[in-house]
Amino acid sequence: MRHSGKLALVIAILGACAVALMLFGARMGLWQPITGFGLYRSYLTPVGLIVAGLGAVAFAIHLVRGEKGGMLAGGIAALVGLAFLAPQIASTINPPQRAAPIHNISTDTVNPPAFEVLDETRAERANPLEYGGAEAAAAQTAAYPDIAPLLTDLSPDAAYERALTVARDMGWDIVASDAERRRFEATAYTSVFYFADDVVVVVSEEANGSRVDMRSVSRIGRSDQGVNAARIRAFQEQFGA
Repeated sequence: MRHSGKLALVIAILGACAVALMLFGARMGLWQPITGFGLYRSYLTPVGLIVAGLGAVAFAIHLVRGEKGGMLAGGIAALVGLAFLAPQIASTINPPQRAAPIHNISTDTVNPPAFEVLDETRAERANPLEYGGAEAAAAQTAAYPDIAPLLTDLSPDAAYERALTVARDMGWDIVASDAERRRFEATAYTSVFYFADDVVVVVSEEANGSRVDMRSVSRIGRSDQGVNAARIRAFQEQFGA
């Protein structure tokens, strides 16, 4: 009872370490991204409830005993637990919109850029690289009507070099590049859970400059939760910055 605040704080610290491993364990090479995601979905809320509950009990005990140090430790532990519960609380108060069940996003849905180097032998893949045709195009247009080719007044060669620079600045792993054909393929990783997505970028000549097309594909998951569309938007925004 006397050290309940300290005990609750220690458990909160251990809980924080566990949550950090769920989020970043794949980046550290401990497991595959889907494993960390599964642990997060299964255990984040229980860990939060345990930590918040122990912290609240410890705070109450030390409040009755008039022990400020214990109250502080218990209060911090309770706040840490509430932080773990924040995603669940937020989704309960304001349920997020369900993302479209697509994971293959292209700036050109009629003639989507094709992968030539990355193939079905790439690691940890469940989704194919082929674009889903008219059905996928219709779903993409409905979900992300703003996704379109990037038109620039740069020359094709300059646009290709700019695209390659932006990809590297965004931390993508360049798998293959062909300056003569102005195309490259890369793998991008999400910051949390470290899911791998594959990207192909192709630059073509236009009358007044050039056009940059790209396609971003998640390796696993029926829905990408909007990640690939967000990646394309971020790339295009940084290209023009």
